[in-house]
Amino acid sequence: MNCIIIDDEKHCIRTLSRLMETNFPEIKVSATCDDAIKAYDLIQFHQPDFIFLDIEMPKLNGFDLLSQFDSLFFDVIFTTAYDSYAIKAIKYSALDYLLKPIGKEELSVAIKKLKSKQNPISSVQIQMASAVRNKQMPDTIALPTTDGLSFVFINDIVFCTAEGSYTRVIMHDGSEILISKTLGDAEELLGEYNFFRIHHSSLINLKLVKKYIRGDGGEVVMSNGQILLVSRTRKNDFLNVFKRF
Repeated sequence: MNCIIIDDEKHCIRTLSRLMETNFPEIKVSATCDDAIKAYDLIQFHQPDFIFLDIEMPKLNGFDLLSQFDSLFFDVIFTTAYDSYAIKAIKYSALDYLLKPIGKEELSVAIKKLKSKQNPISSVQIQMASAVRNKQMPDTIALPTTDGLSFVFINDIVFCTAEGSYTRVIMHDGSEILISKTLGDAEELLGEYNFFRIHHSSLINLKLVKKYIRGDGGEVVMSNGQILLVSRTRKNDFLNVFKRF
């Protein structure tokens, strides 16, 4: 395998190059580049199996660079310093990333995931990520499943339930999607779309609540007829949020 490192900070390039050389000698770093504009030609020339791509770069950010390709013939591991919208964009679109400063263990996990990956990233994911980074919240989300990705309309999600380290997403048409994310991850992504955690194991779409039944914590009846418990500890917050909603 061969790869290219693209980052406007030269010390980040040096650090990552050393990590790759020390820990993954079987992977060749074919080139490095600190200019996103020049990176397009470099990728076309070297035809890498994958690239490390910084998101925040002057003149051209990582998502804009990728949008120049008609099709992505390489995998991508994004690298970024902490930025709430950059991280949200990546998670929202089910893309892989490393948070700077990059450590050996995190790099190893990312490389192993990349080697076993069956589905290359799509232009749809890049468009979604770019929109989120620019604070334009799209109406679809990429849900990572065991066999690929499911792209769904957010307003078609009725509720989500926890299943260990997985989450089951219940759709308006009755279908279910098991995603390889925790319910906490789902809550983080869907919170801005009027989803609320009514129980440690349930996250609901407030737009699709039909009825609230009083009780110790109470229950909600969703648009599909499903009845879900509201925990006592979340009852007041739920009622206050629902009143405002």
